[in-house]
Amino acid sequence: MARYTGSVCKLCRREGLKLFLKGDRCFSPKCAIEKRNYPPGEHGQRRRVKLTNYGLQLREKQKMKRIYGIVERQFRNYFRMAEQQKGITGENLLRFLERRLENVVYRLGFASSRAEARQMVTHGHFLVNGRRVDIPSYLVDSGDHIQVAERSRELLAIKGALEGVKKRGFPSWLELDAQAMRAVVRALPAREDMVIPVQEQLVVALYSK
Repeated sequence: MARYTGSVCKLCRREGLKLFLKGDRCFSPKCAIEKRNYPPGEHGQRRRVKLTNYGLQLREKQKMKRIYGIVERQFRNYFRMAEQQKGITGENLLRFLERRLENVVYRLGFASSRAEARQMVTHGHFLVNGRRVDIPSYLVDSGDHIQVAERSRELLAIKGALEGVKKRGFPSWLELDAQAMRAVVRALPAREDMVIPVQEQLVVALYSK
């Protein structure tokens, strides 16, 4: 499936805020948006366009897609699933995205970014309920047990990421035993647990037209 392979710092600059796509670099003075807080491109510094309602909705959708690193087709599928569930569609959509295994691995601190978590999951470094899962989009459920595979516990990337998880905080819906490198999904995340800078109601309005 197609993936964005360009500079992820440009994505943050386009949205005008940190999307935390590059791990520890996002917390350092080297962060691009700290130096150049304007859209990328030749005319980025002079381009100040007042967005229409549609433009605001589109930016929120793009922001959400970029934070979770998914493409349009996947995103539309999640939206259809969210619509069919009981409850608030926007919250359902966020909950599906949060439940992706790559995101859970990132939230637990086993990877420093979602892109790194995706690669680790694909390489088979994690078990869910005792079985190896190498599908980044796998949806975890309440009560699931996630752990680092025995052969992967000495990886420096995982150990380093666990040290850095304190910088971004730890979600209450997950319970981690860092020493044993295992975790459990205590419950599905509520809206207050999903702390990301998006207005999901604008995304719902965009797709509901």
